[in-house]
Amino acid sequence: MSQQTKTYQRFSVAQRIEHFVLILSFTLLALTGLPQKFFFSDISQWIISAFGGIESIRIVHRVAATVFCLQAIYHLVVMGYKLYVLRLDPSMLPSLKDGQDAIQWFLYNLGLRKERPKMPRYNFMEKMEYWAMVWGLVIMALTGFMLWNPIATSRALPGVVIPAAKAAHGAEAILAVLAIILWHFYNVHIKHWNWSMIKGTLSREEMEEEHALELEQIERGALPQRPAPEVIRKRMRVYVPIASVVGLALSAAVIYFITFEQTAITTVQPKEEERQVIVLRSPTPLPTVLPTATPQPTSEADLISGALTWEGSIGKIMTARCGSCHGSLGALNVKNYADLMKGGRSGTVIVPGDPQGSLLIQTVQGGTHPGSFSNEEFQKVIEWIQAGAPEK
Repeated sequence: MSQQTKTYQRFSVAQRIEHFVLILSFTLLALTGLPQKFFFSDISQWIISAFGGIESIRIVHRVAATVFCLQAIYHLVVMGYKLYVLRLDPSMLPSLKDGQDAIQWFLYNLGLRKERPKMPRYNFMEKMEYWAMVWGLVIMALTGFMLWNPIATSRALPGVVIPAAKAAHGAEAILAVLAIILWHFYNVHIKHWNWSMIKGTLSREEMEEEHALELEQIERGALPQRPAPEVIRKRMRVYVPIASVVGLALSAAVIYFITFEQTAITTVQPKEEERQVIVLRSPTPLPTVLPTATPQPTSEADLISGALTWEGSIGKIMTARCGSCHGSLGALNVKNYADLMKGGRSGTVIVPGDPQGSLLIQTVQGGTHPGSFSNEEFQKVIEWIQAGAPEK
C-alpha cells in the first residue's frame, strides 16, 4: 500500500454509533422545535401537520430531548473511562497551541503564510464545535426544564423567568442549527467529504491537512501506549462502581425531569357537559320570529370581513361557528366578549398575545373537536389573539 492510499483509524464503531444517535436526536429536535417557534410560517404548519398535529410534534420533541440527554450521560461515562482507566490525554481541552493554530490557519488562508499549522488529534475548529455543543446542551437542558415544568419553576423563581427561558431556548436553537449548517456542513461535507464518521478512517492527505501533528506522532510511534491488562483491570475495579452510580443517578434525574409535571405536556380537552332534556307532553306553539336590525352573516366572506376586533369580525366568527354548542346555557359562552375571556370549566381559553398558549387554538388544532373554522377564519382568530384579543 502506498503512502498516499494508506488510511488511519480515526473513530471506533462505538463512537460512530454515538455520533449517529447524536445526529438523529439533534435533527428531530430541530425539525420539531423550530416549527413551534415560527408557528405562523406556512412551512411550519406543513411540518406540524406531517407529524400529526401540535400534540404529536411536542411528544416527538420531548422524546428526542430525552435521547439527547441520555446520550450525553453515556458520553460522560465513556470520557471518564478514557481519562481514568486508559489515561489518554484530554485532547478536547483548549490550549495555547489552539490559539496559535487559529492565527496561523487564518494567515495561511490569506496567503500570508506558506505552510499549514500542524494540528493535533482534534484541531481548534473541532474543539470549538465540541464545546459549543456542550454549552448548548447546558442552556437547552436548563431552559427546557423550565418550559417543560413551568408550575414548578414559578414556585422557585419569579414568573418572568418562564418567558425569558422561552426566548433563550428558541435563540439557542437557531444558533445551534445555523452553526451546524454554516460551520459543520462546510468543513465536513462541502470543503471535502469527510468519511471518518462513516468508515472510521482518514486518508493520509486528510491527516496531513487537519491533523499533521498526530500523523507525525503515529509514524514515529510516539503515541501513548495502552496500559497493561492488569493495570486496566485494577483501575476498572475502582471506576466501574463510581461510573455506575453516577450514570444511574443522572439517568434517574432525567426520568424524574421528564415526569415531574404532567400538566405541562397534556392539553386538557373540554369535557362534554351533561344537560337535562325536557320532553314536552303538550303541543307548544312555534315562537314568533322577531325582525332583527342587522341580518346574521350567511357566508364566509361576511364572517371574516370587518376589523380585527371582537366587535369587528371575531364575534361574528365565534357566534356562527361555536355558538350552537357554547351558548349562554353552556359552561363556556362564546356569544359575548366578557364571557369568552372569562373561560369555562377548563379555565381560560384565550391568552391575549399567546395563540399557542390559548386553549381555543390548541383544541381546534388537535382536529378532534366537532366545531371547526375555515383556514381563513382560523388564521384571523390567531391574528386577533396575537394582537392582544381586543374587544373594540
